[in-house]
Amino acid sequence: MRLAAASLMLLLAAGCSARPAAVPVASAKPVRVMSVNQCTDQIVLALLPPERIASVSWLSRDTAGSLMAGAAARVPLNHGQAEEVLRQAPDLVIAGSFTTPALRGMLRRIGWPMIEVDHASSFDDIRRTVRQIAAAVGERARGEALIAGMDARLTEASRRARRHPRVAAWDGSGFGAASGTLYDAVLTAAGARNVVREMGGYSYGRPNIETLLKLDPDLIVQGAAVRSGGSLGDEITNHRIVRERWKGRTLRIPQAYYVCGTPMIGDAVLRLQAEMAA
Repeated sequence: MRLAAASLMLLLAAGCSARPAAVPVASAKPVRVMSVNQCTDQIVLALLPPERIASVSWLSRDTAGSLMAGAAARVPLNHGQAEEVLRQAPDLVIAGSFTTPALRGMLRRIGWPMIEVDHASSFDDIRRTVRQIAAAVGERARGEALIAGMDARLTEASRRARRHPRVAAWDGSGFGAASGTLYDAVLTAAGARNVVREMGGYSYGRPNIETLLKLDPDLIVQGAAVRSGGSLGDEITNHRIVRERWKGRTLRIPQAYYVCGTPMIGDAVLRLQAEMAA
């Protein structure tokens, strides 16, 4: 590992005057793609066969945060380290624009083929990022097919919606799903009315039971399983009033449903809709 780091330093030094010979040349259809971001991982896994993926981030196998954990189990992993780039020798690195800043800076300086993908906060953002990655890996048609599949599922969710329950995304971190977030978009697409829109602003501070009682949502949606006595936030979420008032009306959904903007989010919307109906 230390030798790889030293080698990268030599590449950086060489890159001050010319492109280092060890750096691959950008290709229209790369054959060894490395993703170092949990969200871009899932799009890469959906676009490419395993043999064209050098690695995805270790977070991609976490079922709580990834809708493509099964596919991620069939390809190598990385931890976003420079040493891994040298060892795995990808001909394209795909990174999130808010993650692995040191690695992105190094690769930029030596001219390693790389694209940086913004976080998606809407379905339009998802369409944009899928097209960006699909173009970079030479799979535009596959990208359009993924977008079409997502849109078909969103249309199906809209068609199925009969009842529009008032839903609060509320857990140990307070109220979530602010207007303009992907979480809000998922709830809305599933047919829910997000009560955060009635609050005139909210905070991720201590969960406010009084505000929750005043809003009186039909359902509470929690992004993770509530532990018993693990923290003050958990104790508030487990408050007797909350347990009794919303008994049988509390859903716990994986963060994978709303954390990453991927074309698989259409399936997540349909699953959430079915769970709300149940």
